[in-house]
Amino acid sequence: MKTVILEEPGRFRLTETPDPPRPGPGEALVRVRHVGVCGTDLHCFRGTQPVIIYPRVIGHELCVEVVETDPGATDLRPCDLCAVEPYLNCGTCLACRRGRPNCCASLQVLGLHVDGGMREAFTVPVHKLHRSTLPPEYLAMVEMLSIGAHAVRRAAPDVGEHVLVVGAGPIGLGVAHFARIAGARVSVAEISPHRLDFCARHLHPDHLLDARSSMTEQIAALDDPPTIVFEATGNIRSMTRAFDYLPPTGTLVFVGLVQDAVTFSDPDFHRRELSILSSRNATPADFAWVLRSLEDGRIDLSPWITHRLALTDVPEAFPRLLDPEADVVKAVVDVA
Repeated sequence: MKTVILEEPGRFRLTETPDPPRPGPGEALVRVRHVGVCGTDLHCFRGTQPVIIYPRVIGHELCVEVVETDPGATDLRPCDLCAVEPYLNCGTCLACRRGRPNCCASLQVLGLHVDGGMREAFTVPVHKLHRSTLPPEYLAMVEMLSIGAHAVRRAAPDVGEHVLVVGAGPIGLGVAHFARIAGARVSVAEISPHRLDFCARHLHPDHLLDARSSMTEQIAALDDPPTIVFEATGNIRSMTRAFDYLPPTGTLVFVGLVQDAVTFSDPDFHRRELSILSSRNATPADFAWVLRSLEDGRIDLSPWITHRLALTDVPEAFPRLLDPEADVVKAVVDVA
């Protein structure tokens, strides 16, 4: 079985590994069809992801094909195509009992804590598989979109409420789409000219802000300020500045994660009575919402995939995805 192993930061190795075992109780043996490349994978390659332990098979945005299942454990059948919910939770801790498996006390994420999908096949719990008839490469983007959907469900914008998404990478784009599906008016801020152009052509936000210029001046020029700001850059300077974008009673949602302390002025925070939310991973309900929305044609993913590479090309081609001049929106690894 062909497997790509990230041996250490900056170095992949393509190798042959033993075929996975037959599925045990509650498991399915799946063949990997496509793997979406996300910011977490890029951080793993750079050596800036604090959780990963090397060597590791990365990849958690997955479309898989069912090969075999534990008889009687599921209605999944061989050849079914599924998106994978890559968060392995215990089911018994407080967060799991409260319906928040994304915050499980012993959470293990495929591609980070345990080996992920940059290989031809593996076994996965059947309840982590979400069957769909969507195009296979779209299923590899369901997890990414679920991150944005979860952030929107956390913030619960009212119909017609004005929200601002800061950062138009794939996660930010997902937030923007699902905020719009929830009925909000959506503005987007971004520093990359390529991504600003992508948003203008494919997202058509209510307002498009160039984050290379003064954000506070651009927001002040709007007819009404955003009352919810989704910060999706994972950049500490941008996250800190985001407090300044909100009017009194506004809500700031940190979707991006940074390994640093986020600081703010407490008197100013109290004066405006702001709310701060974090948003971590996604839940089964988020995956279901994303799949319904895609199946109903509410999001056109066809322009998103700007780069494709074969599994065998990953060691040589992957570093090019980090080049800002490559204008990557979404890269997908074709495995089978």
